[in-house]
Amino acid sequence: MNVSNSPKPVSPCVSICALDGDDVCVGCFRTGQEISHWGRLDADRQVEVLRRCQRRMAGELAPCLMDEVVPG
Repeated sequence: MNVSNSPKPVSPCVSICALDGDDVCVGCFRTGQEISHWGRLDADRQVEVLRRCQRRMAGELAPCLMDEVVPG
């Protein structure tokens, strides 16, 4: 069990909720699954989602975190 004492990050939502063809929000750069699971993620995983959002904003590939933490 991963117990984190880190405060939870603030949601990166900017109220522009539109997913592109790759299932990535054009406003916050989270995937649809990352958006759906955001409130249930611990702080460490939320920080990882934010890192991936930054990579996506920079035009880099960053797979959805949920593909790694939620069994298909």
